[in-house]
Amino acid sequence: MEFEQAWLDYTKKASCKGSEDIKYICVKTRGEEQDELIKNGILELQRAFAGILGIELTVCQNLGEGHGICLTLTEGIQTEAYHVYENKGEITIEASDSKGILYGAFELIRQVRIGNPLGGLDLFKAPKMPMRMLNHWDNMDGSIERGYSGESFFFKQDRILVDERTVTYARLTASVGINAVVINNVNVKDAATWLITERYLDKVKELSDIFAGYGIKLYMSLNYAAPIELGELDSADPLSEDVRGWWKRQMELVFNRVPNLGGFLIKADSEGRPGPFTYGRTHADGANMLAEAAAPYGGKIIWRCFVYNCQQDWRDYKTDRARSGYDNFKGLDGEFLDNVILQIKNGPMDFQVREPVHPLFGGMTQTNQMLEVQIAQEYTGQQRHLCYLIPMFKEVLKFRTYVQEQDDTVEDIVSGRTFGQHNCGMAAVANTGDDANWTGHDMAAANWYGFGRLAFEPELSAEEIAKEWIRLTFGIDKQVEETLLFMLMTSWKAYEEYTSPLGIGWMVNPNYHYGPSVDGYEYSRWGTYHRADHMGIGVDRSREGTGYALLYNEPNASVYDDKEKCPDELLLFFHHIPYTWKLKSGKTVIQHIYDTHFDGVDMVDEMVERFMKLEGILPQKPYLRMVERFTHQKEHAREWRDQINAYFYRKSGISDEKGREIY
Repeated sequence: MEFEQAWLDYTKKASCKGSEDIKYICVKTRGEEQDELIKNGILELQRAFAGILGIELTVCQNLGEGHGICLTLTEGIQTEAYHVYENKGEITIEASDSKGILYGAFELIRQVRIGNPLGGLDLFKAPKMPMRMLNHWDNMDGSIERGYSGESFFFKQDRILVDERTVTYARLTASVGINAVVINNVNVKDAATWLITERYLDKVKELSDIFAGYGIKLYMSLNYAAPIELGELDSADPLSEDVRGWWKRQMELVFNRVPNLGGFLIKADSEGRPGPFTYGRTHADGANMLAEAAAPYGGKIIWRCFVYNCQQDWRDYKTDRARSGYDNFKGLDGEFLDNVILQIKNGPMDFQVREPVHPLFGGMTQTNQMLEVQIAQEYTGQQRHLCYLIPMFKEVLKFRTYVQEQDDTVEDIVSGRTFGQHNCGMAAVANTGDDANWTGHDMAAANWYGFGRLAFEPELSAEEIAKEWIRLTFGIDKQVEETLLFMLMTSWKAYEEYTSPLGIGWMVNPNYHYGPSVDGYEYSRWGTYHRADHMGIGVDRSREGTGYALLYNEPNASVYDDKEKCPDELLLFFHHIPYTWKLKSGKTVIQHIYDTHFDGVDMVDEMVERFMKLEGILPQKPYLRMVERFTHQKEHAREWRDQINAYFYRKSGISDEKGREIY
């Protein structure tokens, strides 16, 4: 299937002041051979300068007549960091390792493409997050769990695909600083269990070698029950010597065959997945067994904290899915080996449009932690609606946990600043597939691009990242930039407005999670309730309810526990509130529901109206694709508005004070 180059499309011409005399690329590598990363950095610069500026760059040992770009390996710079600067017409990309050189090359290309002059250029950038990872939920039959952009480009009919698209994916991913990729679904089943065997290791290595050339470590999701499912043992008990020996032999095989392998991602004891609970063991027992086997090869074990009992009784008002991650892992703090990283979702539930930050951030002080977010828009429009998620991720990163007096934000914790950790970082559930534009909705690519840029430079604003992506993808045009920037920066708020109110979440159709169904999960086993009755709505997670609010450090615990102090946007997550309750805005809960759902639709209407004016300015193919998506979003936002408002009008019997039509 044909595919596009996304933000690395070098066919879009640009002018860049200060680039006119650049003719050469000179490489200074401290005497050692150029590795694949430096070669790929050179190739990227040659492609970009030829395509964007019409300049053919020659590689030489020393700069000749005219000016050039000098790639210099030096000492004393942080790993993966780079310094790009101009001096007397020459551009130097300086780094202590070849990965920094590659990132510096992409930085220079970014500056050229967004139209910044090269004269006086002086940028020093060092990644804040040690690990910057994409988690793909691809299955080996070619399907993608929660995939909204076509089929997998890693797998098809239980085969691993390695082709030109693989290389382009690696280029795109490396260009925003992502340095780790999990290629397969965390729900490991069928042929994927065999990825760690001779059946697939040759192809895994081939894929891994391509990634290595772009500074990316390949990871695989692991089936905890592999010793049983591969037919060799009748147990997966982490304290069994037979099981421990089996994993040591398997790790030796895999790491010897795939030297660039970073390690493994594991989902255990959740949603039907096997794990150590089967044997009365803890998550630390399970993770440490695997970590011990992987440690001789520098392998990391990333253990997901998305663990909960999915057999909850809806009649039970005390059991709380939101507590499960904290309750399962808090008591294990300090028991995990150093090459184990706990991967913790941004919120305690499941990637809703609004959730509180997970209380494990700031709850654990002696354990490596990684933030997990989702750019696959499972609950935020499934890439049929525009929902730019970088503003949400910024809020999460800036959240103060109060685990100590300073350096206590989520960003501080997952960057390693708070507890001096080096095995930490940020992961995103990927939003890619084999659609020509990679992400289904052309503008959903802003979340892929934005995640990488944010993980590398969390100090960037969501608006700065959006502007970069717009210019790199669609070129420099004032009307295009202003329109798309407005749409991106409006979209998360708009989606929240016309879907679920005040932090309650869900209200989606079961199983496929798309479209409004207020009671879709209300009587299910999944623990995702809104508890609406004729008097009010919300889940009591205060000290009188499930006690979840008290899992946070002070003053957050007291704020969340008190309905008078709780932020409005999370009120229904923490409290059961009467419809007549006055919010801090002065509106009642019911009027807020009515107003926001009408306002959200109005916001979408304005977004689409502005977008339609780009006809003839944007390239026709992406324009028509987006018209189709935005036409659907307009209609679907109305469906959300009318179903939610009708439900609560019928439940409460309270009319809209503005007299608008509610069915």
